[in-house]
Amino acid sequence: MTSLQTLDDADRRAVAGWAADCAEHVLGLFEADAPDDQRPREAIDRARAYSRGELSAAGEIKRRFVAGRAAGAATTEAGVSAARAAAQAAAVAHVGSHALGAAAYAARAAALASPGDPGALDDEVRWQLGRMTGDVRAALRLLPRLGEDRSGPLGPGLLASGLLGAAIRQIQDALATPE
Repeated sequence: MTSLQTLDDADRRAVAGWAADCAEHVLGLFEADAPDDQRPREAIDRARAYSRGELSAAGEIKRRFVAGRAAGAATTEAGVSAARAAAQAAAVAHVGSHALGAAAYAARAAALASPGDPGALDDEVRWQLGRMTGDVRAALRLLPRLGEDRSGPLGPGLLASGLLGAAIRQIQDALATPE
């Protein structure tokens, strides 16, 4: 049985570009920590190429963990989260719900980079929502609510807690209301 979080290839391609935008928006936080490490940037570029139909899902599934390993090169928690946002964007080729993971890690990175700004997470989520096309909104609405389906990233694990969970809940709440 296929997970509700997978999405079909067309929907994964639709959300991959948005996930790449989310990750790239905070990429500078990682690059400030590890300026010579190109793995997250390359993952974002691959997510965009996948979204344009230039790369196959099978090829990207094999490479999806590369950017995540770059998180070890970061020296700040914001940099770690930025690298993980890129890794999640690259993983959209495998499972569509990773797009929300990319957005959540990007929002977490923004919040961690601005500890004196209690609205930093909300500001980042608003920016992300503003980058969504109608196709992205439609695809993300197909995903189960955070914590309702145990068979993927939106299950009761890491993405469901703390700043990550708060960001995903904000996005899903916004998607549930009419535009």
